[in-house]
Amino acid sequence: MLGIIGAMDEEVLEVKAQMQDVKVMKKASMEFYQGTISNHPVVVVRSGIGKVNAAICTQILVDEYHVDAIINTGIAGSLNAAIDIGDIVLSTDTLEHDMDAVAFGYPVGQIPRMDCLSFVADEKLRALAKSACEAVNPDVHVFEGRVVSGDQFISDKEKKAWLVEQFDGFCTEMEGAAIAHTAYLNQIPFLIIRAISDKADDSASVDYPTFEAKAIEHSVKLILELCSRSL
Repeated sequence: MLGIIGAMDEEVLEVKAQMQDVKVMKKASMEFYQGTISNHPVVVVRSGIGKVNAAICTQILVDEYHVDAIINTGIAGSLNAAIDIGDIVLSTDTLEHDMDAVAFGYPVGQIPRMDCLSFVADEKLRALAKSACEAVNPDVHVFEGRVVSGDQFISDKEKKAWLVEQFDGFCTEMEGAAIAHTAYLNQIPFLIIRAISDKADDSASVDYPTFEAKAIEHSVKLILELCSRSL
């Protein structure tokens, strides 16, 4: 069974609309939609925004549904000049950019007493997602790279420059690393999929509402195509 998480209603609404044989369970103020898409068993859920909501949601998918893999779909701000609004980023790995335990000898982004800086996405899922995206979103580019997450909406050029310099991130958002972290602890394959809605700079507050819907459309088409393929 595949777990599909979106932070906002808009990111999962159309995915839910394509489901059959739906059963809904409410837990931790979240609604988990269990059913099928293209005869593939899935659970689709809106986690809410931020890392804590995302981590709780992921653990429920593991504990209640025993999911075999987790996909996180949504939108993000670009950190790479080559990645334009509407393009898709597939995570090679993710980390929490607002984790700072430098005083204890850890690099910025690493969680103390964990054996890794970042959480590596499943290569099979990423390859499948890339092929699916190229099939249904021929008008956008697909990139594979690091996704960085924090409980911040990035709309400042200096902060963006710091994220690029510090982490070499491809895009920034607010949930992916928490989902990846939880999946890692549970040894569940995962992939973070992000459609670019803004440039994560001084124009972000203007770009985001303008391009949000188009970015979500690209990510939803990718998710539906992914579900129609053998995972």
